[in-house]
Amino acid sequence: MKKIILDEEEKDILASYERGEWTSIKNPQQEIKKLREYARNTLQKDKRINIRMSSKDLDQVQVIAAQEGLPYQTLVSSIIHKYVSGYMIEKKKA
Repeated sequence: MKKIILDEEEKDILASYERGEWTSIKNPQQEIKKLREYARNTLQKDKRINIRMSSKDLDQVQVIAAQEGLPYQTLVSSIIHKYVSGYMIEKKKA
């Protein structure tokens, strides 16, 4: 029998599963419908904006987007969407 070799990400997922951190969704069809609606609302782009930002910040956004496998404009749009939707909350500094 051939031995399966897992990469680090796959090992992390397997360990998480074995710790019982995964649960079944009670109504998968409803969840799929909800997530499709989120995607549709997030991906619907009907306005264009121009912003000025520091090259340092833009460089960092581009690095993070590349790590995520996204165009950086999509990442910026996603961040804004999460913030205005209440999914991203500003951390208060101590």
